[in-house]
Order: sequence, then C-alpha cells, then structure tokens
Amino acid sequence: MEAEVKISQSIDDINRKDEFTGTVTKILLAGAVIDIGVDIPGIIHISQLQEEPVNRVEDVLEIGQTIDVWVKRVFPKKKRLELTMIAPLPLEWREIKEGAVVKGKVTRLEKYGAFIEIGAERPGLVHISELAHGYIQTPNDAVKAGDEVEVKVLSVNRRRKQIKLSMKALMDNPVEAIKKVKQQMKEDDKSELPIPTAMEMAWRQAQERSQQDNGKIDDHPSKKFLAKNNELDGILSRTLEHQVKTAT
Repeated sequence: MEAEVKISQSIDDINRKDEFTGTVTKILLAGAVIDIGVDIPGIIHISQLQEEPVNRVEDVLEIGQTIDVWVKRVFPKKKRLELTMIAPLPLEWREIKEGAVVKGKVTRLEKYGAFIEIGAERPGLVHISELAHGYIQTPNDAVKAGDEVEVKVLSVNRRRKQIKLSMKALMDNPVEAIKKVKQQMKEDDKSELPIPTAMEMAWRQAQERSQQDNGKIDDHPSKKFLAKNNELDGILSRTLEHQVKTAT
C-alpha cells in the first residue's frame, strides 16, 4: 500500500506521526537527508532506518531512493525536522491515560490473566479478577486468543513498562442490576396503589384521633365506646356535607 504524499509549504503545517513519501538527497555518516516536499529537508538518523541495528547508512539507503517516512520530532522555531522509517506506535506511553477506554486484541492467556495488544509498546494485562464479574476458574472462561475486546486503563507504569487493564469495569454488575430491577418493581407497585377516597381518609383520621385521645376519656368501656362513635359520626357528617356543597 502506497503512503499518502503530503505536500506542505511550511514546517508549521507538520505534526508528529505525519506520514510522507520522500526522496533521499544526501547520505551522511550518521544518517541521511530526505526531501519530503516542504520548505526544509528532513533528517533521518541511522538508528531510525529500521528496527534492527544498521552499521552503514549505505546498506539501507541510496541517493535518489524513494522511501516512506514519519515525522518523529518537529521544531518549527529551529527549522529542524527529524524523520523515521520505523512506523510509530498508535499509542505512546504519554498518550495512555488512566480511565481511557481502548480497543485491543487478546494475544496471550496466562493463569493470572490475559494480555491485550492495544497498540502500545507493550501489551496490557487484564488480571483474572478484572475479566468479569463473579468467579471464573481460568481466563479462558472469559476470553480466547484473537478476541477483539474493549478495555479500560486502570493504571500505567512507564518505568516498569506495565499497563493494567480491566474488562469488568465496562460491564454491568449483575448484582447491582438485579437490585435496580427490584427497586423499580417496588416503585411501580407503589404507584399502582389505589388512592383512598374522602370517606376512607375520614375513617382513618377518626381512628387515629380516637387512639390519641384514648387516655383523656374515662376508662369505663361504655364511655370510650360512645366517645369514639360520636367522634366518628361527626367526622363522617362533616365530610358528607362538604361533598354535597362541592357537588352543588
């Protein structure tokens, strides 16, 4: 696949990782000069010609040769443009942020977890406890080599070259999901309860008042019975009168 040729008039238009097709114009002891069609030529160091060590630039390049290169570093104020023939990684260490969600491929399974290729210098690790909610005996119970997965970055240790990932963090917790469903069912049941009528409300109020005033009336059973009935009759009568007035 041929690289897309980018023609810029100024170094200010160039960014890191931009890809160009250039021409070797000069061979140096420690590298080469490459014309990529901008206002200044680019410089490629011998260490950036390929991933394997190179003893002489002439073993890889020759004047007039057309090559694909990427921008490694750009210094607009210094008018300096550094190139590389080694394709840059999609994700560099400083670009990997905790909490970021990325896609990757399962490359290797171990007893303690699964390694995921996310386009960084090294694959990230999903510990077996982060593969799924609940208990799984082996990582193979959750994923297989070659699976395309979505993971969340838990932590990044650039010094140790470690990337800790999680699949569980992007999944719904079944226990919490069940709790939510039960809570919703309770709320739905409450909303379907019938609204008490004015007569029912009056009756409830009469019962509550009779219980509150229980200690103020003589303890003789007949007196308490009469007092409760009188109070209930009064509340019901007032309620009925109010409904009649409202209706008329």
